[in-house]
Amino acid sequence: MAKKAEYKPRLLELYETTVVPAMIKKFGYKNTMEVPKLQKISLNIGVGKSKDEPAALKHAQEDIRIITGQQPVVTKAKKAISNFKIRQGDPVGCSVTLRRFTMYEFLDRLISIALPRVRDFSGMPDKAFDGRGNYNMGIKEQIIFPEIDYDKVDKIRGMNITFTTTAKTDAEAHELLVLFGFPFKKRPVKDVSAGENN
Repeated sequence: MAKKAEYKPRLLELYETTVVPAMIKKFGYKNTMEVPKLQKISLNIGVGKSKDEPAALKHAQEDIRIITGQQPVVTKAKKAISNFKIRQGDPVGCSVTLRRFTMYEFLDRLISIALPRVRDFSGMPDKAFDGRGNYNMGIKEQIIFPEIDYDKVDKIRGMNITFTTTAKTDAEAHELLVLFGFPFKKRPVKDVSAGENN
């Protein structure tokens, strides 16, 4: 009996067959182990004073759980913020960290389904790298994810998504995400035909 082919996410296959050779060609790595990888994707929703609105935290947790298929953890304030009446240790949001298959599946849905549903979408800014090969982006509405049922949403809330890579430079991380099909904004091409003296 033929052995059943093991499932592999589309973007993991793309990484192995297309991304690795393209990165080696561009950056001249000596072997495949040097090629940067996507390590994890973290999603985070802040709800501020969730002590006063425990339902808001519950809804935020449910949104992340539906979007990622993973149970989020509650994030707590690391220090007191008197202006917002937040004490150290107060719950202020929730987050989830995706790795391996779930990470690739989420990235695939984000690129091919969710981001194209953003109104007037023209690409993500490519300036949000942290200098160590990681990329941060914000989403204004959780309803861009088709898993979210608009009729059951208590309120529109945004979230922060962080892509952690093993890249040593932002240029390598940028190229890695581009090869995965990440839709960065197109930079305007400078017109050099008129000469540099004008």
